[in-house]
Formats: sequence, C-alpha cells, structure tokens
Amino acid sequence: MSQEFVQPINQTVQAMTIDGLTGFQKKIAGIEDLVYLTFGEPGFNIEDSIKDAVIDGVKNNHSHYAVAEGDLVLRQAAVDNYNEKFDLNFQGPENVVVTSGVTEAIYALFQTLLNPGDGVLIPTPAYPPYYAAINIIGGKMLKVDTSQSEFKITPQMVDDAIASADFPVKVILFNYPSNPTGATYTETELRALAETFKKHHIWVISDEIYAELTYDIKHVSMMKLLPEQTVMITGLSKSHAMTGYRIGFVIGSAEIIAEVSKVHDTLTFALPQVTQDGAIAALTQAKDAPAKMRKVYQRRRDFVVEKMTAMGFKVGNPQGAFYIFARIPEDFSAGVDGLDFAWALATEGGVGVAPGIAFSDQTAEYIRISYAANDDDLASGMERMAAWIDQKRASR
Repeated sequence: MSQEFVQPINQTVQAMTIDGLTGFQKKIAGIEDLVYLTFGEPGFNIEDSIKDAVIDGVKNNHSHYAVAEGDLVLRQAAVDNYNEKFDLNFQGPENVVVTSGVTEAIYALFQTLLNPGDGVLIPTPAYPPYYAAINIIGGKMLKVDTSQSEFKITPQMVDDAIASADFPVKVILFNYPSNPTGATYTETELRALAETFKKHHIWVISDEIYAELTYDIKHVSMMKLLPEQTVMITGLSKSHAMTGYRIGFVIGSAEIIAEVSKVHDTLTFALPQVTQDGAIAALTQAKDAPAKMRKVYQRRRDFVVEKMTAMGFKVGNPQGAFYIFARIPEDFSAGVDGLDFAWALATEGGVGVAPGIAFSDQTAEYIRISYAANDDDLASGMERMAAWIDQKRASR
C-alpha cells in the first residue's frame, strides 16, 4: 500500500496570511455596484508619448532579454531625472538598478542588507507588504507607533526604539510621503532624523515612491541629506500612472547597487524591454506628467477632506501621496472598529475603503480612502458615504 507523500514546506511561508489590505479587497470584490476607493491606482491614462514608445519597441522587435540591471539609457534617464528634481549627485547607470516595481526593490534590499535576525525599524502605520517581506527574509520587526505624533517619527522615538530592542537594528524602512497617511516631513524634521540615523549607524531604505506628489510642501530626499547611509527606492507607478508597467528603481552608491544587482538577477533577471522603452519616454518626453496629476490630486484631496470632515471623521492634513487616513466618527466608534465599519460601509453603503487595521494594530479605528480614483467615483463615494452615515444616525 502506497503511503501519502508528506513533505513540510517552509514554515515561515506556511504561517503567512494574506495581508489585511489585499484580503479585504478580495472580501468585498463580489459586492455589486460598489464604488472602490481602496487601492492606490491612479485614475489617469498614461501620456501618448509613452504609448508610442512601447508600440515602436514592439515594431522594432524588442522582444528578447534586456540588460539585467536595466536598459542603460533608462538608468541614465533615471539618474538625470532624480538629480534634477531632488538636487542629487548621482553619476550614471552604475547608481541604478531597474526592478519590478518597488515591491521587488524592497525584497532585493532586505536580501542585500539583512542577515537573519537583524532588525528593521518601521514607523507604523505602514504599507502591509513591508511586514511580509521582513518575515520571509528572516529579519525582525521593530515597529514604532506614530499615531500620537501626527503620523511622523521623531529622533527621540528612534532613540527610544533602538535602546529598547533586544536584537541588532540595522535598517529603518522610511516611507514618505506615507502610505497610508499622506504624512510627510519638512526639511528641518528630515535633517534632525538624518543626524539620528547617522548616530545609530543604520541603513536608511528611503521609500520615496510618492515624492513627486506633494502638496503645500517641497519634497526633500533623504538621499540628499545622508547619501552615505541611504538607498532610495522609487518608480513610475504613481508619478506617471504606470502601475502595470512595474518600473521600479533602486538608487544608491555604485558599491551597494552592485550588491543589490546580484539579488535582482535571481528574482527577476530583467524587465521586458518594451516596458523599459515606455519608461524612457516617461522620463524624457513626459517629464511634466507628475505636475499635471499633482494639481488634480490636490483638488481631489481638498474635496474629500471637506466632505469627510463634515461627516464627523477626524481627518489630518495629508501633504503627499493620494490617501486620506481618517478616524471614524466618535458616535460610530463605541464597540466598532475600522474593519467592522469598512465592511458595513461596503455591504450597506456601497463604498469600498481600506480598514486601518491592515496598516497597524494601533489604527484599528481608522479607514483609508484613496483619492486616486476618478472624480465621478469620488463624488459618488462621498455622496453614498454621507447618505449611509445619515441613515445609520437616524435609525438610532
């Protein structure tokens, strides 16, 4: 009699669950006539110059393996773009590797910088895939709750967290403007943090994917302030509405990029050349695309903040990205967390939002709204949400 084959798989992977953001999105996916204000999917089409470059690439048979680290022209265009926009001083393609979005960039950097058991300091609330990546690599998380400090980490909070850790803290994963809160930092705040990171001799993975979408404040890159300890990750998904193209960049010293490239080779090898053709056009022919979108996003932000404040939400002052992270109205909060609220809003009110607990245990009474959605969806979503809240209040 043959025995059933049983062979255990990786225990870390087996213990993983779908993150709260993706899981909730799947949970509400079957609801009819739902207005989705959940994911950070820009409500814009890409510029025609980008489309034309991709079409030309197809016609010119750019269907073979590309350069593993990324097309040389694209890498130089990335260097030129970020040098110009953020006053940086990179030299050339040796300072960039092109990755499959920021998601791969995060994994490649963790694999490069961390040994098993090394710690990563993460200001929370934070983008959920960060947590999974650290677990898979075998790192340790040192979460720092920022919900009581306007969703910003301070030098004192960094000092206290590192002093309390019983494992070596080697990296801080520093995302600004922030997903999910939209919070960002002044240059004065960043300089103080840079001095603190320098004092503790920790690597800074500076996730600046939303850097070109800031409002009322100028973005200052940590790479400018602490270049010797910083590796920047960014890409074109948000700045140019190219989410499906999966163009990410890891930018840093030639020495660290050479090491990251070793890991990248094993994860992705190379992105399709035709999508890189489009990325070259984005950085050379569609350089003004982020500025155009930024004006629209700022108008949408102001619209959503006004509407949600009138409904009784506690809304901060998001100065970047395209998210509103709001505490649910006090008269709804007794015995109800953001997950319950978000589920009821979806099933009864017809509006999909992200529950705050997906980003941090300390923000269970929050929800996240993405105002990357188009104007019609935002208007409909706010109208439906207000009607649902009014109906719930009237029925009490």
